[in-house]
Amino acid sequence: MQRERQIVQELLDLGCGEFVVCGGARNAGLVALLEAAGGIRVWRHFEERSAAFFALGRTKDSGRPCAVVTTSGTAVAECLPAVIEAFYSAKPLVILSADRPENFRGSGAPQTIEQENLFGDYAGKDPANWNGRSPLHVNVSVEEGKVRVDEWVAEVAEFSPVRLSFEVRKLRDFLDGGVFRGLVAMVGGLEEEEREETYYFLKELGIPVIADVTSGLREALAGQVISEKVLRGNFPGRILRLGEVPVGRLWRDLESSPGTEVLSICQNGLPGLARESFVIRGELNRVLKGLGEAEEVGDVRDDFLKARPIAGKVDELLEAYPDSEPGLVRLLSVYATTGESLFLGNSLPIREWNDFAQRDTPYALVRANRGANGIDGQLSTWLGASANTPDSWGVFGDLTTLYDLAAPSLLGQVAQEGRVLVVINNGGGRIFDRLPRLESLSGEQRKAVVQPQEVDLKSWAGMWGMAYAKVNRREDFDQLDEIELENQTLVLEIAPSGSQTEAFWSAYHE
Repeated sequence: MQRERQIVQELLDLGCGEFVVCGGARNAGLVALLEAAGGIRVWRHFEERSAAFFALGRTKDSGRPCAVVTTSGTAVAECLPAVIEAFYSAKPLVILSADRPENFRGSGAPQTIEQENLFGDYAGKDPANWNGRSPLHVNVSVEEGKVRVDEWVAEVAEFSPVRLSFEVRKLRDFLDGGVFRGLVAMVGGLEEEEREETYYFLKELGIPVIADVTSGLREALAGQVISEKVLRGNFPGRILRLGEVPVGRLWRDLESSPGTEVLSICQNGLPGLARESFVIRGELNRVLKGLGEAEEVGDVRDDFLKARPIAGKVDELLEAYPDSEPGLVRLLSVYATTGESLFLGNSLPIREWNDFAQRDTPYALVRANRGANGIDGQLSTWLGASANTPDSWGVFGDLTTLYDLAAPSLLGQVAQEGRVLVVINNGGGRIFDRLPRLESLSGEQRKAVVQPQEVDLKSWAGMWGMAYAKVNRREDFDQLDEIELENQTLVLEIAPSGSQTEAFWSAYHE
């Protein structure tokens, strides 16, 4: 047990005070050691893939490392999707994996795989040189022997990630050029501590802004926020990206618009584009403070004027097709303002929320997994990110939910008061119906891509002891005013009208 104790102490010294344990024979000593400790938080889950995403959610909530403790073999490999997400999100997710004795490596013996370097470039391997801004994999070989651990008290050190250096001159020159060629800001997901400084910076510039809901500024900057449609085929000379890679299609369209210069300021230091652009790697609030007072650039191209009729047309369509998917999302977004936090699943939910959710009331806190943009482990990440937060709302697609059916096993360990799990059930991956490149597919080919399903979500909710309600049309939301929950999660299934949804999108794209 001496080796296990040493490894755990190294993680405590790094500031890791939370552990999600997935028990097994090989890691029994680590599990027992953690369970016997005071001064740390131990979560339990039986499935490593969901556990790793739950741990990722904890890093989002606390800003500190959280470790997943796995047994040997393929159990470790289950953590790969969460590690990838953490890498691109610059989050301190730690994988602590128990391994067979070193002489078993390369033998093909039961529960023996090549665990060293399993995550490749996506995770660091040396705790002593870890920067605290990416995943860390600590693999420990465990010898045979009986497990016996006495109670002890753990002391967790302060978490101090390596501070990022940055160059402000590049940003200052970029802003100066925007006065002549037009400048628009695209704001992706921001950390809580980045939002206030970014808000005042953009107010000083006075430029048009395309803000994702995960920025926390979409509603607060309503006077400056414009629709993506304003810039389609009409890009400005320069685009300033702040935070995570923006959700909308417009960002991808920049790949084929080399005439528009792009500067990104983000924590992972990645441009988010395959073409030439500029990147400042740093904490956004520190970069903007380093810049000092920003001079006004303004709306050089009259984009604000162009945005007004587009916004009015969208409101008209939402009223004309109230039971369409965008129509029901609009009303759902009003109810969600009562929550203390909101988590949006990838694929259609986060896109439709950006485009059609209400803009009058800011949400208390909005999160998503936008590192790798996948639909893996979304429910588990939500539960981890809101574990200590009552009145938490999570909005997911149906396939996203099916990817993470075991996540509710964690409900007994998290705050359930006022928790609402929304599933937008449109019968499969309907985002693919809107992709131009798939228009020529045959019926059977389209089925293979969309993966239509008819799962009974009411039975799934009952299996995990969750309450259930269903919305097919706008009037069905009235039932939410009558539902009383006491320490029980509500599954709210949204089943939009297919015909109204099709009609909405047809009119929207005209």
